[in-house]
Amino acid sequence: MKKMLITLTAAFSFAFLFTNDAKAATTHEVKRGDSLYLIGQEYGVSVHALKEANTKSGNMIMVGETLSIPESISVEEMDLLARLVRAEAVGEPYAGKVAVATVVLNRVDHKDFPNTITEVIQEVTPSGHYAFTPYMNGEINQAADEESIRAVREALAFNGQGQGSIFFYNPAIATNHWNATRTETVTIGNHVFSK
Repeated sequence: MKKMLITLTAAFSFAFLFTNDAKAATTHEVKRGDSLYLIGQEYGVSVHALKEANTKSGNMIMVGETLSIPESISVEEMDLLARLVRAEAVGEPYAGKVAVATVVLNRVDHKDFPNTITEVIQEVTPSGHYAFTPYMNGEINQAADEESIRAVREALAFNGQGQGSIFFYNPAIATNHWNATRTETVTIGNHVFSK
């Protein structure tokens, strides 16, 4: 009973973190210090989607301007992605956490992977293994920490602007070095990212 109460409390806390007054709005009035990137992080939407929704070709916004905010991913998918980031990148630098979330988002947009965050995270590879170890070993069931949640929001804002990484691995602990045959995009902490 105590464990269930803790789990429910964590779930409600997480929902609160992702569901704020700003998230409920469909518009945003630009304030001093705002940028499309910061607004994207606040609402969990990409800068590209913000530009598209507001027919902008550049990044310029004006104080007092009202921007339409496009829909973002669901609270459930944000939670799942943040839990994956925590499990995959615990002990890694913040930029590595953002990069792990970005890999999942890049896979959603890539023709060779499933079309939703949930399907990407739960994907079984042709060799019969889960694409992400934390999904297989249950680590994904641990609650996300604040930094992982923030990293997901940043990855959502950044979506579509990176180097196209769709894989990552830790060469020090990897048992399969197939990823080493891919084109490396960046190394952050202990992870090598590739496409």
